[in-house]
Amino acid sequence: MPGQFEPLPGGGAAVALDDVEISIIRSLAVQLLELIGPGPAEDVSGDPLAELFAEGPSEPPSDPVLRRLFPDAYGDPGGTPQAAEAEEQRAHSAEFRRYTENDLRAGKRENALAVIRTLDALSSASAGEDGAVLKLSPAESRQWLSALNDLRLAIGSRLEITDEDDSDLLFRLPDEDPRKPMVMAYLWLGGLQETLVSTLMP
Repeated sequence: MPGQFEPLPGGGAAVALDDVEISIIRSLAVQLLELIGPGPAEDVSGDPLAELFAEGPSEPPSDPVLRRLFPDAYGDPGGTPQAAEAEEQRAHSAEFRRYTENDLRAGKRENALAVIRTLDALSSASAGEDGAVLKLSPAESRQWLSALNDLRLAIGSRLEITDEDDSDLLFRLPDEDPRKPMVMAYLWLGGLQETLVSTLMP
């Protein structure tokens, strides 16, 4: 079980994590929360109805990581549309973003919080021990899977990974390269994500 998720009887997944691994994942999840930012509820005076109808941003985020987490809904990334077509795509993307981004951000925040909560509960239960076995329910497994994906997207964006060839180059980075720790985290999270996916497959 070390380093990989395994299915639990009746659903869910389990993985053995040491204290360093717990600390790394928790720290990354906290950083993700800070990057995503607070929800619209803080800007609508606690009014549930106002929160329900609060509009999100219409422009893409300036941070490249947030642009990766909240991409435009319209447009071909590999294409170069004509000016009129590009303008139409921008208008559709802005409208889509205005009505969906708040919910997307809320979902990503909740997934990151689920990771933090389960790790905090694990640390409390295993105080004084070097690591523990994390056991997730099926619902928690899905939240973890989404959060791991977001973490890898964020790290991949910082590493400027755009395709599989870029990922292959990471394996050949020399140890003295300053990107090496981030690369190791990216690859490790990828392994966790892959094994967690396999536990959710019927």
